[in-house]
Amino acid sequence: MPHRPHIPSPGRRTVLRGSLLVPAAAALPSAVGAAPALALAGRPEAAWGVQVGSVTASSALVWVRSDRPARMLVETAATESFRRARRWFGPLIGPGSDFTGTTPLYGLPAGEQVHYRVTLADPGDPRRTGRPVYGTFRIAPARRRDGVRFLWSGDIAGQGWGINPDIGGYRVYEEMRRLDPDFFLCSGDTVYADGPLQPSVTLPDGRTWRNVMTEEKAKVAETLDEYRGNFRYNLLDRNVRRFNAQVPSVVQWDDHEVRNNWYPGQILDDARYTEKNVDILAARSARAFHEYFPVSTPHGSYGT
Repeated sequence: MPHRPHIPSPGRRTVLRGSLLVPAAAALPSAVGAAPALALAGRPEAAWGVQVGSVTASSALVWVRSDRPARMLVETAATESFRRARRWFGPLIGPGSDFTGTTPLYGLPAGEQVHYRVTLADPGDPRRTGRPVYGTFRIAPARRRDGVRFLWSGDIAGQGWGINPDIGGYRVYEEMRRLDPDFFLCSGDTVYADGPLQPSVTLPDGRTWRNVMTEEKAKVAETLDEYRGNFRYNLLDRNVRRFNAQVPSVVQWDDHEVRNNWYPGQILDDARYTEKNVDILAARSARAFHEYFPVSTPHGSYGT
């Protein structure tokens, strides 16, 4: 691995404003780290990249999303050559989790760099596998005095600003990736489920901001599939996927994952919603949140 540059201590919370998007069919991701980008016909494809979370001094949780039912396999090694790799057999992933899955890793070396690759296999024929997707992360140090360096931000795709392909998408993620922190603390508002996007926005200077659009981002989220689509939206951005493949995250839950300033028991007086019971909305969003991030906290503890 290259020498890591010095990372200054983060100051006040940096708001992630960058965003990009045109019709989503033109923005479908290719697998991060998978080469070449063309899918193997009829085999599972991990086009949404990989993520790592819940990192301790000896363990971590690896996330992936398939395009069809698949068995998840993770390999870890000390180097990119994957010599003497360890194998971790993960779950069978399918529509019940929107084709997302996580595999826990244990007995990892404290403070060391870990390289990993995720392969998805056909459940009916384990020899039929898609192209592996690669990532890397650092295990937390065993001693507190060894220290860690991290970045802190949040508020992704809010106030109508989505992924704008004209400016290169969420470019801030690429800048953060280059800093090579030990982890990223995403301090809530990981999506704006209550903030639909418009295809374009006219800026004060007359220029046009374009958003990549998906069906789920064209209205407020109410159904489980709509909440899933909000979390999936940010993974359309290549910068996000490259960042996720290199930097583990600690992800927090805030309010816009459901609705601005919501509270348990709230009944909405908002014409945009056909489902007025916020407890129902929160439960759906909490399930999608848990499906789309590598977090070990059971989804039942969120939002209710």
